Amino acid sequence: MDFLRPASWEEALAAKAEHPTAVPIAGGTDVMVEINFDHRRPEYLLDLNRIGELNEWEVGERTVRLGASVPYTQIMENLRAELPGLALASHTVASPQIRNRGGVGGNLGTASPAGDAHPALLAAGCEVEVESVRGRRMIPIDDFYTGVKRNAMAPDELIRSVHLPKADGPQQFSKVGTRNAMVIAVCAFGIALHPETRTVRTGIGSAAPTPVRAKEAEAFLTAALEEGGFWDSGSPIPPSVAKQFAQLAAGACNPIDDVRGSAAYRRHAVGIMARRTLGWTWESYRGNAHGSKGGAQCA
Repeated sequence: MDFLRPASWEEALAAKAEHPTAVPIAGGTDVMVEINFDHRRPEYLLDLNRIGELNEWEVGERTVRLGASVPYTQIMENLRAELPGLALASHTVASPQIRNRGGVGGNLGTASPAGDAHPALLAAGCEVEVESVRGRRMIPIDDFYTGVKRNAMAPDELIRSVHLPKADGPQQFSKVGTRNAMVIAVCAFGIALHPETRTVRTGIGSAAPTPVRAKEAEAFLTAALEEGGFWDSGSPIPPSVAKQFAQLAAGACNPIDDVRGSAAYRRHAVGIMARRTLGWTWESYRGNAHGSKGGAQCA
């Protein structure tokens, strides 16, 4: 196994073009586990740690450009107001040591349905910036996941950054695991209220072959909030609406039975998380002047 160590982004793109099967490594929190357990033995590893721009972020007027290697710790400490859902998800990633090394780019590159960042990225409605020597393109997050641990990137492309809209309303993230730390999600759920467009987006992790949105649940809740005048009144959401939202969210799952949990348990847990996170985000919305920008409320 050869180790490629480019000193610049341009050198990294050239190396990836010459060796399309090279596996990028930055935090290494997924790749090294697979190598150590001999689940993967790539011919080349492409070390991106010398490329400083991948560890940088930029807060614009309406969006945040997040470098692929920005550690979860930095998201938690510096971007909680702009990206509350992703900051909450970052808190659940493994241990402090891994949060200091791992980043969103690794989750996207691996495309595991259990990656902690995916539900928050789906709920936020981000775009993934990828690049090769042929040029740069933006992939909407809804089009990024193509199968179990597969994504829409070409073999010669690398993830440069993620572009996320700044939160215009409350966001939440919830995760079920077999213990409180250093755990792969049995299932996870993210939700984001978007008062500016009066819409709701969700993200589900580890309950389908890929990370998915609960689109029927989103459409139902968006219609219910609009028809009931809830965005304007800030009134509590009726239990019947929350229950239907939870049932539709559970119905969006297509889980499997494995050592971490059964398919039936995952569906049930996603429904519970959907109802609870909806309650938390709506209470936060009501408490922030009926739609002013608000951060996430922790469980």
